[in-house]
Amino acid sequence: MCPARRSRDLPPRLGMSLVEGGADFAVYAGHADAVQVCLFGPENAEGAQRWANERRVPLTERTHGIWFGFLPGVGPGQRYGVRADGPWRPSEGLRYSSAKLLLDPYARAIEGDVTWDPSVFAHQVDGRLKGDDVIPGDLDSAASMPRCVVVDERFAWGDDRPPHTPWADSVVYETHVRNLTMTHPEVPEHLRGTYAGLCHPAVVGHLRSLGVTAVELLPVHAFTSEPEVVQRGLTNHWGYNTLGFFAPHARYASASDPQGAVDEFKAMVRALHQEGIEVILDVVYNHTAEQWRQGASLSWRGLDNRAYYRLDERGQDIDVTGCGNTLDLRHAMVCRMVLDSLRYWVDECHVDGFRFDLAVALGRGRNDDFDPNHPFLVALRTDPVLSRVKLIAEPWDLGIHGWRTGQFPPPFSEWNDRFRDSVRTFWLQDVGAQQSGHLGHGVRELGTRLAGSQDLFWDRDRGPVASVNFVAAHDGFTVADLTRYNSKHNGPNGEGNRDGTDGNRSWNHGVEGLATGADCEVVETARRRSMRNLLATTLLATGVPMLNGGDELGRTQGGNNNPYCQDNETSWFDWDLQDWQRDLVETTRFLSRLRAEHPVLRPRTFFTGREVHADGSTDLAWFDVDGEPMGNGRWEDPATRTLMMFLNGAWMGEGSLLLVLNGDMRAVTVTLPRPPGLTAYQLLWDSTDETPGEPEGKVAPGTIEMGPCSLQVYRAFDVT
Repeated sequence: MCPARRSRDLPPRLGMSLVEGGADFAVYAGHADAVQVCLFGPENAEGAQRWANERRVPLTERTHGIWFGFLPGVGPGQRYGVRADGPWRPSEGLRYSSAKLLLDPYARAIEGDVTWDPSVFAHQVDGRLKGDDVIPGDLDSAASMPRCVVVDERFAWGDDRPPHTPWADSVVYETHVRNLTMTHPEVPEHLRGTYAGLCHPAVVGHLRSLGVTAVELLPVHAFTSEPEVVQRGLTNHWGYNTLGFFAPHARYASASDPQGAVDEFKAMVRALHQEGIEVILDVVYNHTAEQWRQGASLSWRGLDNRAYYRLDERGQDIDVTGCGNTLDLRHAMVCRMVLDSLRYWVDECHVDGFRFDLAVALGRGRNDDFDPNHPFLVALRTDPVLSRVKLIAEPWDLGIHGWRTGQFPPPFSEWNDRFRDSVRTFWLQDVGAQQSGHLGHGVRELGTRLAGSQDLFWDRDRGPVASVNFVAAHDGFTVADLTRYNSKHNGPNGEGNRDGTDGNRSWNHGVEGLATGADCEVVETARRRSMRNLLATTLLATGVPMLNGGDELGRTQGGNNNPYCQDNETSWFDWDLQDWQRDLVETTRFLSRLRAEHPVLRPRTFFTGREVHADGSTDLAWFDVDGEPMGNGRWEDPATRTLMMFLNGAWMGEGSLLLVLNGDMRAVTVTLPRPPGLTAYQLLWDSTDETPGEPEGKVAPGTIEMGPCSLQVYRAFDVT
């Protein structure tokens, strides 16, 4: 220790902090008896393994369970780890072993990956990594562990400013750093699959042409593959297996050094901001890569298993994530770690928001039930930094009472699975049922979702922008595969097709997989129309639309609805487009422009059905196939397959639109409605057309012919 530095009542910032002459270091290990920082030197003259020379520095200062001290001479580039010693009492959740090199939970960069051998387990295991988790192991894990790296956090941000796009004007594009660019012909080969590749002008140009205002990136926190996935010869591709909550995943950088990876991530954010695109991170604070108690000791478990994880009275993990463990945000230090991580990505990396994976797990209180006033959620709402960025909840987990859509507090928005399910049901599942002679589910649920899901998000004045509307995401079928497969085809994942959901609400249009033979063009034409219907409903409904990256290209995963371990052509976007795919891209661009040009599609408050003009016209009106106001009989009839939604722009001083949805597998005659004051309609878009055309001339309200399973959009005139 530096003699000039004296014992303090309060420790320094957690993690490694560069100061004059070296670095302050602090780590939480509340039940440990001793903690050491392990500093690794460069390759020596005998050619020893790079960064293998270990120097252990005991931390002699401790306050409130935080061990800390000053490390003279430590600067950027220093590789390091931590060792903690203490009691081995698994039944009490204490699993200390000084033989295990551990990652600093606050490390800003992580170099290398885990080598899955017996040494990384604190208990005894055999060559298959199976064993008795009560018997301690004594193998040193240093040779099999990655290293933390000290980085210089300074970066030339220039005049970078977050776009601060209002929720009502946002179009979110969920994508994966590697998938988006791995085969992109205009991205230089050495930049494909990287942060630098994602912000390449060709990629940014595509995003801007789609009207995208924010990219939502699958996890970019440092992660590793699960041992069982490695044993199958695969890798964790999605990244929901975190090693570090403060470090960007190094493999996504074109730079070869840890400092370069951090700087490249920041440069990506800066470049996207310059184009008006926000960066939202999919963050996984519900569990870690250490899995259940028979898993490895990589960081948190070795530092303080009883504090960091939810455990029962026998020291067993309480798992509401399906991944073996659950971080315990009831503990103040765990809650602090997550909040510190979030602030780091906003303050130091300038990201614009977060999508919280399995967010219900973050709000489970003392009785293990979800509490919207959980201290962590209250902290987010009141934090002067975090309360000002976009917060999106995945409103479910795998625990009891885990489905909580609509129950998160403001300012959260939420992935709306009810929207996803009702739209898939109307355009796919019910059409397939009709073809088999069965009734569907009617249109009441669909109407509720189109109008912003007021039943879910009315409470606490959240508004329709609390609903993130989507029909496809990384987890599940792509839009194209929803129209091609009735069942999942996950065999390549090596789990006997048991993984992934069976509740897809998809319809293969009569042929499983790619259609061939005499009816090929009929089937594929119908599928393309269904894709357009799904995309249009997402982009034109009230709420915040989220596109699953690649759906605008008609991307397929071959029927795999859970390709979490497929870092290959199954997941990568194929940019070698056929004519129909280019048409679909143009359709998506047109629909996005339509949304941007018509404020009535982007209200910030819910429709009320109130009169907005002296002529008696209301802000929102529903009509049936005959042009008459929808009555309860039609709303409740499962045979109802046609619905018209009249969006009156008079209340906001804007133009009005009519959406006509025909979910019947047959063509139908529709009578366009006559709201008060309306004189004419103009057809803007018809989903039966392969590409958007020029708007047709004005027509007076009357009867029209709607193609089977189609959606039309009309501009309305003289509603004032």
